Amino acid sequence: MSYGQPPNGPQGYGQQPGGQQYQPPQPMTPEDQRLWSTLTHIGGIFFNFIAPLVAYLLFRDRGGFVREHTRVALNFHITMAIAYAVGVVTVWLGIGLLILFGVWVVTIIFGIMAAVAANQGRFYRYPLSIEFIKN
Repeated sequence: MSYGQPPNGPQGYGQQPGGQQYQPPQPMTPEDQRLWSTLTHIGGIFFNFIAPLVAYLLFRDRGGFVREHTRVALNFHITMAIAYAVGVVTVWLGIGLLILFGVWVVTIIFGIMAAVAANQGRFYRYPLSIEFIKN
């Protein structure tokens, strides 16, 4: 055995002797995809774009249904975050409060409609959404 060599021979970077290799994510069942899609839309109501972003990053490779729902939810809530920012900036003009109230109402109504559609196994397209993330 030479100096600097591990006792069991050369190992690749980060590999453990006898350790498990990377396993790609397993597809979800249709019921799980509906559940996580529904929770993504509901989470967007309470946590803006953070919940759809986390869901998109975690579940986009687990099934087509959940990928599409998390993508459209993320796009919508990014759009609404921009609208909130516009409302905050224009508060001093007086119209900002109306914008903030309108965005809040739109987020709740369309978020609930999307969650119901996801729970029923249907796809949903948010109106007023900019396509930042494309498939």
